[in-house]
Amino acid sequence: MGFFRRIFGRKPKNTKYEMGLHKTRQALDNLSDILQSKEKIDQELFDAIEDIFIQADVGVDTVLYFVEELKKEINVKKITDPTELSEIIVDKLFEIYLKDEVIITDLNYRKDEINVYLFVGVNGVGKTTSIGKIADQARREGHKVLVIAGDTFRAGAIEQLKIWAERAKVEFFAKEQFSDPSSVIYDGLEKAKKEKFDVVLVDTAGRLQTKTNLMNELSKMHRVIERSIGNEVSETLLVIDATTGHNGIRQAEVFKEATNVTGIILTKLDGTAKGGIVLAIRHLYNLPIKYVGFGEKIDDLVPFDIEDYIYGLFQDFFKE
Repeated sequence: MGFFRRIFGRKPKNTKYEMGLHKTRQALDNLSDILQSKEKIDQELFDAIEDIFIQADVGVDTVLYFVEELKKEINVKKITDPTELSEIIVDKLFEIYLKDEVIITDLNYRKDEINVYLFVGVNGVGKTTSIGKIADQARREGHKVLVIAGDTFRAGAIEQLKIWAERAKVEFFAKEQFSDPSSVIYDGLEKAKKEKFDVVLVDTAGRLQTKTNLMNELSKMHRVIERSIGNEVSETLLVIDATTGHNGIRQAEVFKEATNVTGIILTKLDGTAKGGIVLAIRHLYNLPIKYVGFGEKIDDLVPFDIEDYIYGLFQDFFKE
């Protein structure tokens, strides 16, 4: 496909990826040296490539798949020189993410309707801050935005979300702590209908004791929303902390089984995390990354760009 030449022949669109993927580049740092020092392509080289990508949090299953695809390409093109593998490696990573599909990072939006976006994820991953940042973006784009505090159990959750709604200069709806989350959502949507909001962002509880409990609670929320607005949820967005590595991959598995997750928000990609989790989540669960967060500022959450992501991973050692 020639992704390598297309990406490394231009400047990145968003330079935040360069800093955000700093630790991942460190994990991949030996790749260029290995390709330059090896005299032939053999199993020892493949083992070294596997180790490097596993250290970058790409995930064992995804790395094994990637190396097998790499071997196939090498056989087809009859490549014998390890230095020629850099372009193929980049192209194969693109193919793992794209899967010959058109990936839409924009949130699904229905004009002239109430669009409800559910945010799910375990406690501490950055749901509250992500909601605030997306609320700010939506308001700047001209939408009338309402934030609903559906996480009624975690101490401080309602107050923290209110602060972010105020920062984003959008409306906020909540009831007292320990209220039934679905009743909060129902009442919030009544407000949205009366006052003609077109974007409603809903926080949900991040700690439920079992997967069955999680599934039942989220199913109830979906039913309440559909009955209220006469339409399905526009998106269910799973927020994952990039620093959690394998645990983040496991969270994607649990939530995908529990509800219809439509996209991922990957937070805390601020230079301390290994960003290989992007490829693992896409490969294992076929979920697109919608946004990536690079810090705590209100403008530090940006739509995911696979080209800037790959550039951020490899810019240091694939420069001509």
